[in-house]
Amino acid sequence: MSRNATDLEKTAADHLWGHFSPLSPDGGRGLEIIERGEGCYVWDQHGRRYLDGLSGLFTVQVGHGRTELAEAAGKQAAELAYFPIWTYAHPSAIELAGRLAALAPGDLNRVFFTTGGAEAVESAWKLARQYFKAIGQPGRYKVISRDIAYHGTSMGALAITGIPSMRAPFEPLVPGAFHVANTNRYRCDLCAHAPACTLSCADDIERTILQEGPESVAAVFLEPVQNAGGCFTPPEGYFARVREICDRYSVLLISDEVICAFGRLGTWFGCERIGYQPDMITIAKGLTSGYAPLGGVMVSDKIAAPFLEPDNTFMHGITFAGHPVSCAVALANLDLFERDGILGNVMAHEAEFRAALATLEDLPWVGEIRGMGYFYAIELVRDKETKAEFEGPEAERLLRTLLSPRLFDLGLICRADDRGDPVIQLSPPLIAGPEQFDEIVTIIRQALTESMEAL
Repeated sequence: MSRNATDLEKTAADHLWGHFSPLSPDGGRGLEIIERGEGCYVWDQHGRRYLDGLSGLFTVQVGHGRTELAEAAGKQAAELAYFPIWTYAHPSAIELAGRLAALAPGDLNRVFFTTGGAEAVESAWKLARQYFKAIGQPGRYKVISRDIAYHGTSMGALAITGIPSMRAPFEPLVPGAFHVANTNRYRCDLCAHAPACTLSCADDIERTILQEGPESVAAVFLEPVQNAGGCFTPPEGYFARVREICDRYSVLLISDEVICAFGRLGTWFGCERIGYQPDMITIAKGLTSGYAPLGGVMVSDKIAAPFLEPDNTFMHGITFAGHPVSCAVALANLDLFERDGILGNVMAHEAEFRAALATLEDLPWVGEIRGMGYFYAIELVRDKETKAEFEGPEAERLLRTLLSPRLFDLGLICRADDRGDPVIQLSPPLIAGPEQFDEIVTIIRQALTESMEAL
């Protein structure tokens, strides 16, 4: 098949159904086709270069074009391209499980592999439910997560997801999921009147547990830094309070780290950076830097214990989970992390990244900049003093018609999103440095300035 750009665009228009994408691209711009990448940059079908300010999708930690990962995939495919981990095992899955267990905090010594993040969340909920049945508490099936939080789109994970517009087309969903306050201090409805956070957002979890009945609640799903809504960071003491609440009512705490693990916050796992111990961690994305699909659930010894009994098998499995090639790529990816000091790079440059973004605070539309590591969001407001929001058609025009296409045209791939209030979200490869930070800020300033004039 020809790789002629026009042919590719026509074939895509006729046959490819993109995810979260209209079948007819907005504004008659046509489909952008990304053909290759190197380091922090990618090139489209016309040879134009873009800074990948979103790491693909919070994924390409070590950057594009790493031949070491491609070679690891080819070597493994030549040796053993596929075999399941249903009853059997293969060396790359075994080695990776051991390595992850050594990296994970506390007693998270077991790995249940999946092929991606939504499957990891789905698997964690199923595991929590079967765990409680195994220990004689079959009434525990409910889960709690936060408003606006994104946890995936499979039917179970979608029930846990707290974004109404994503849930509505598929209701009724899997029953038993409840949503509580998030940690958006900038627009907090619970303690905005107070001089500092009162941790009422954490106490909302306890209120929901008591309302539903502790004997019916299995787990709480939380991201270390909440993605949807724009990088909501937890206030001081939040996770300590949540851990205390979960222990009080024997509820499992599941840290959804599909984005926050593998260096995004500067540590192997986000819970390490923030300082809490979960019962399970869901992982994906950065585990392979996106070079092959792989996810999983890190499981504590306590949760695994009932399944050591010969007649108590976790009744769940996925054909391509723990795929030999994906596991080999993950191992090579972890090698690169250690060889190149990827975690150290994030921690060394985090303050510079934040400082570069802070130079945008003079713009009247920049309401708040928040995040940590290489994971930041810029919330946009109509009025900085009142925090007045962009709403309805105005917000749609700002994000879809003006800002998103202009950022792209200027050479920056990032996310201008309205799952919550309008934000620009940034998550560059973990190899990025001051040169990329300056480029990001220059492009955002120009795009915002032009959009303000147009609007």
